[in-house]
Amino acid sequence: MYFAALLARTEDGWEASDTELDNVETLTDLADLAREAAVDDDTVVAYIEQEGTWFGVVRVDGEDDPRIFVSNAAAAARSSYGAMLTDELLGRDEDGADDLDSLDLDGTEDGEPDPADGPGEGDGTAAAAGAPAPPPGPLGDPGLLTDLGIGDRELLALDTDALSEIADALGCTDVLEAVR
Repeated sequence: MYFAALLARTEDGWEASDTELDNVETLTDLADLAREAAVDDDTVVAYIEQEGTWFGVVRVDGEDDPRIFVSNAAAAARSSYGAMLTDELLGRDEDGADDLDSLDLDGTEDGEPDPADGPGEGDGTAAAAGAPAPPPGPLGDPGLLTDLGIGDRELLALDTDALSEIADALGCTDVLEAVR
């Protein structure tokens, strides 16, 4: 199960909204969703979490390329949205796998392969296609929130309640609680 939220900076602070990822198949789709939530092309922080296993933060500033951080790349790569982020960070070719189309979305995306598939088959990850596995632990830009009050060390230390800690640092805990 995933939880996703968008935190958009405004003149008056931050606006928070939970978001559905049903139509998000690529990082471009996620960045477009974030830009739609932006006020005057200001910063939007997209947050994705999978049941306390991993979280990802995508920062979108206007039309700049998104900046990405994933707390546990190996765990994230075994899930649909996490694979989308880790593949981007590792520079994997999108033609090698069709992101969500190639992933097993029948509830086994938590990293458990479908027993009906043979070993190494049907898990949809790039590792199964012969690409190197994502490293265990964090991957990406741990400094993407530094100017917003969360330094590298603080982001790397976050774990199961990362969104609350990020919202607290941004000063938008109240608005986030309204959407949770």
